[in-house]
Amino acid sequence: MPDFFMNFPKKQMQQMEQKNYRYETLQVHAGLTPDEPTGARGVAIYPTAAYRFRSCDHAARLFELSEAGNIYTRLQNPTTSAFEQRIAALYGGVGALAVSSGMSAILLTVLSLASAGDNIVTSPHLYGGTYNQFRITLRNLGIDCRIAPAETPEAFGQLIDGRTRALYVESMGNPTCAVPDLEGLGALARQRDIPFVVDNTFGAAGYLCNPFRWGANIVVDSATKWINGHGTAMGGVIVDGGNYDWSNGKFPQIDGPSEGYHGLNLHQAFGRAAFIVKCRVDGLRDLGCCPSPFDSYLMLLGLETLSLRVRHEVESTWKLAEYCRNHPKVERVSFVGFDSHPSCANARKYYRFGSSAVFAIELRGTLESTVRFVESLHLAANMTMIGDSITVVTHPASTTHKQLGEADLAAAGITPTLLRISPGLEDPDDLIEDFEQAFTHVG
Repeated sequence: MPDFFMNFPKKQMQQMEQKNYRYETLQVHAGLTPDEPTGARGVAIYPTAAYRFRSCDHAARLFELSEAGNIYTRLQNPTTSAFEQRIAALYGGVGALAVSSGMSAILLTVLSLASAGDNIVTSPHLYGGTYNQFRITLRNLGIDCRIAPAETPEAFGQLIDGRTRALYVESMGNPTCAVPDLEGLGALARQRDIPFVVDNTFGAAGYLCNPFRWGANIVVDSATKWINGHGTAMGGVIVDGGNYDWSNGKFPQIDGPSEGYHGLNLHQAFGRAAFIVKCRVDGLRDLGCCPSPFDSYLMLLGLETLSLRVRHEVESTWKLAEYCRNHPKVERVSFVGFDSHPSCANARKYYRFGSSAVFAIELRGTLESTVRFVESLHLAANMTMIGDSITVVTHPASTTHKQLGEADLAAAGITPTLLRISPGLEDPDDLIEDFEQAFTHVG
């Protein structure tokens, strides 16, 4: 099996695997190789669209996937490869693929698993953009997206049939912060022989939550959020756990003759990494949703400080959520760290520190007073963002979930006075003071 699109020196990779380095070390060192000609410490940015071939025969071998190497930046780029290697190392996956956005990661994953007539079973607690992609775009392509009434193995199991090609959840729902029973759903997926896909954006690149530990087969992540951490680049990643048997007859596009590569069987050629290779050589080839080398560089920089940022943000989340819980103008706080949250037990089981760095509040009052509160904040930004270095307050009903109807909003737990809060790197006491002055504008 060729070491496809892997430029990481084998000796260094083997050393890192043997050492079993911890997360904080991997986030700095994985994918980083010394630049021998210059001695440069940082990963180089390769702003190139194409690459010179040594010969026509060399080009032919690259295009038939019999030899690893750079073909075109739509498929791979040395800067992006370093980012992919770091992400794969942090998750403990067999490979990763960087794409242009989190939504691209979701779409490419589903299209690599399912085709017209197939279905996926998913959670009711989805990010609004994901919900619309599943409900509208995928259904227009003939892929049925069955929304379970609850995030339990029992609810998912009732919707599975012979054409189900994936179970799909978010490791923490957006914006209600519901945490599914990952271990139970992973066991169900194994029992029914179906890939288990988890959107782990709230899990912060595996630092807060690593779904592979609980039975996930594939992870998608919006790199725009905690991976980048500074709101400077768009991106997404797909990570292959290498722990699904593609030879069960359900996925001829992976374990069968490939139309695009003269009958090549990807599973036979690439083994445990067959899925992530499929996503690259078919998905990126046809959809073109590749990241720019510069954006990949920014993601690498973000990863170097991810654990430091996330620890501070989690601490700030606890402090700000506690303040909101005791405020007379707050009706309810949805924070998985509190015993009152329905997902508290799952958060303690699956998340480092027992929580994420996001929570939601419902204000007492009306839509109008909620708008006044948001627009009166000075430090906290009114944006559709999480995991940024600055604190973000989002009104889902008018932004991320604006396209949903009343029934869908109710099912997702979204009300006119609900706000999603993602604390940044500011001092939490300054954030509390900012919130306090904004509350004076709530009737």
